[in-house]
Amino acid sequence: MSWINVTTFGDLLVRAVDQWGDNEALIFPDQRLTYAALLDAASVRARSLLGLGIGPGDHVGLLMANCLEYVECLFAAQLIGAVVVPINARFKAPELAYVVENADLDILISHDLISEYANFGDLLDEAFAQARPACLKHLVMLGKHRPGFLSEQEFEEISLSISADAVDHYRGQVSLRDTAIMMYTSGTTAHPKGCPLSHEMLVRNGMNMNQSRYFLNESDRFWAPLPLFHMASILPLLCCMDAGAAMLSMTYVDAGQALQMMEQERVTIAFPSFPTVTMSLIQHADFARRDLSSLRRINNVAPPDLLRQFQDAFPQAVQTGAYGLTEAGGVIAFNHPEESLESRLTTCGKPMPGLQARIVDPDTGADLDRGLKGEILLKGYAVFEGYYKSPEKNQTAFVDGWFKTGDLCLIDASGSIEFHGRLKDMLKVGGENVAAIEIESVLTSNPAVAMAQVIGVADDRLFEVACAYVELSPGAAIDEADLIEFCRDKIASYKVPRYIRFVSQWPMSATKVQKFVLRDWFLGETS
Repeated sequence: MSWINVTTFGDLLVRAVDQWGDNEALIFPDQRLTYAALLDAASVRARSLLGLGIGPGDHVGLLMANCLEYVECLFAAQLIGAVVVPINARFKAPELAYVVENADLDILISHDLISEYANFGDLLDEAFAQARPACLKHLVMLGKHRPGFLSEQEFEEISLSISADAVDHYRGQVSLRDTAIMMYTSGTTAHPKGCPLSHEMLVRNGMNMNQSRYFLNESDRFWAPLPLFHMASILPLLCCMDAGAAMLSMTYVDAGQALQMMEQERVTIAFPSFPTVTMSLIQHADFARRDLSSLRRINNVAPPDLLRQFQDAFPQAVQTGAYGLTEAGGVIAFNHPEESLESRLTTCGKPMPGLQARIVDPDTGADLDRGLKGEILLKGYAVFEGYYKSPEKNQTAFVDGWFKTGDLCLIDASGSIEFHGRLKDMLKVGGENVAAIEIESVLTSNPAVAMAQVIGVADDRLFEVACAYVELSPGAAIDEADLIEFCRDKIASYKVPRYIRFVSQWPMSATKVQKFVLRDWFLGETS
């Protein structure tokens, strides 16, 4: 394997056009684009950005459901060296307002496509009801015109004032180490944290994914339906572009439409990744009658027993998993398709070439032998250099150049990674990372709540949901339903507690609430 072709986002697209210009790059149920058409569309949008004064290093927010325009705008920004900030479309107005200001967005592009998430125009109006952040110079609404936004027609007309040569000029100045994308991820703080990710770490990871684990060719059809604000879509996109393959996506996951699409397009790789998506396919009435014989590979991340069910449901495909996190370019380890079934069900595979992992004692930092559980630390080209505007967090996030993930893992005798949970106080709701403290902060903003502690509890569909233990303020009166409703207007629906439990005393260590006792309390109710 050679890395001589590692390049920037923009150059990767140009290279794909040179090699496979007429190949289909993107396929949606009712739309598709070739590589050549994608470059043309992205170049026009890049000229519009330049015409608005957006250039190298400026921050471009994308608040959109999955669509062709999303990918066009993504590459438009990359062609001129701007930084894309994909915004979680599930955010509520307070979360959105925070990210726009924290990320120092210069421009935000949205559209009128009302998805499963929200009416983005209404959401933005609510987020900026008091005032628009001073950093935000432009708001663009693709689709129908909306007062207060630059219209799609106006945005496109601005491109006429900029030459195509200008885009090539800026593309030639982009460095591999420049930030390409800044993803916001939930952590152990009350707000999501910005993770600046360079061109090299993302493009190289996508190429690595293809050349060392997925082995695509230009005839492949790669179904990756997850949101484009998630690394589980960005990495497959780059992986496909390295091979000239087509990536298939959807505005939102509809299991019946997905199965029809997979059959008609003769999908070869499926990347549902989250168990909720895979289960929706298996449980759909059309699953048994659809011809999915072209499928040779499927990716899921789940406990071994569930992965075994998925393998049984798709016997024509090799089930593989992955381990990673946003701070490390999305994924640092995939199973190799030639691993044994047991290895593919119980491990996440070995780190990809150029990436390193080690296991240390969480308390002492001492290295642990193979087969022992501890905190996994990561190092290599795909590991970011630190959170955006978080110097104090960055001081504790690294040790001797190794990133401390906060995840509990082991590395087995073969060098494969096993994931065993999170040392961080995190929940994994339907595949989305949620910081307990973020929910706790919302709950305690209610005057009736004196203190709140959130734990993750098992759920049949989402596999983990939030349960909040709450101590009320003296004399306050509020019931479970009202407190849940209070949260609905302030945080994304998947973060809203499913259960509320009221307490008057807390199980304490010397200084902290013992959340493991809270989990025992909840299990005692349900056992």
